[in-house]
Order: sequence, then C-alpha cells, then structure tokens
Amino acid sequence: MTVERLQEMVSEFARRRDWEQFHTPKNLVMALTGEVGELSEIFQWLTPEESLAIRHSDAGRSKVDEELADVFLYLVRLADVLDVDLVAVAEAKVRLNERRYPADKARGRAVKYSELDSGDATVG
Repeated sequence: MTVERLQEMVSEFARRRDWEQFHTPKNLVMALTGEVGELSEIFQWLTPEESLAIRHSDAGRSKVDEELADVFLYLVRLADVLDVDLVAVAEAKVRLNERRYPADKARGRAVKYSELDSGDATVG
C-alpha cells in the first residue's frame, strides 16, 4: 500500500464518521503527541537491552505495533489535512541530513551537525 492510498483510506474513515470537523491541524498534532506519549510509556523504564528485546516479546511487540500504527496514522492524517507529501518531504530531509552529517565526520558520533567540527565527545 502506498502512503497516498493510506491517506485516502484514513480520510474516508474520518469522512464516514463526520470527524473531519475535528481533524484540524492543532487537534491532530495534539492527538499525535498523545500517541507518541503512549509509545514512550512502553519504553520509559526499560534498560537499553530491554528496549531492544521487546521486539522478541509477543505482548510487548503487540503494544509497540499498535502505538506505532496510531502515531503513523495521525501523522498521515495530519499530512493529508495540510496537503503535505510525506514521502517528498522525508526524502528532502534525508538529503539535507546527508549534507549536514557527512559520514566521515558523523560516524560513531551522536552530536548535532553544528558540533561535528568541534571534535568533542561522542555524546550530544
């Protein structure tokens, strides 16, 4: 399925329930934020190792899958309402980040692009 087809599907879902009136950018961003919070809650107190292991737990994976779907669907709906081509803007952002974070300078360093030339520690 394409992002465009998913947008159509979600739009139709909202239209059939007369929810378009509630799907303002502000409301969709608020809902998206809430869903990101629910996703964050799953990982909040896990160690890094436990957070990686969740993909092998049926119950944990099911929760993560559901929250990721909620986040994605609200993002897709928001993009549709704002007439944003998610694939195009994501591709543009990756290309921008390729310039901001050249592999030879960024490899193994978790710092903002403006700090890459500083030679500071790998944690940013």
